[in-house]
Amino acid sequence: MLYVEVTSNLDARLWQHRMRLTRGWPERYGVLRLVYFEVAEDVMSAIEREKEIKGWVRRKKVALISLANPEWKDLSDEWSHPLLDPSPRSG
Repeated sequence: MLYVEVTSNLDARLWQHRMRLTRGWPERYGVLRLVYFEVAEDVMSAIEREKEIKGWVRRKKVALISLANPEWKDLSDEWSHPLLDPSPRSG
């Protein structure tokens, strides 16, 4: 499953998903890995991009991810892991 969403705090959102604190789609399908993300200049452009990508067929989403992350590695593995230190960034 591919999950697309806007957040202002990626570390906190990853931690919430991994701790199973979010209801609905992420909880049901076990969203646990970050394989692609984009940074937007403002919330409106982030929301527009989210809607655009959500409107794509799966094949196009897979191509976007594969271009940036061919091995589909969990990109958050290279960060200080949110599960180990959720405190200041989780707010």
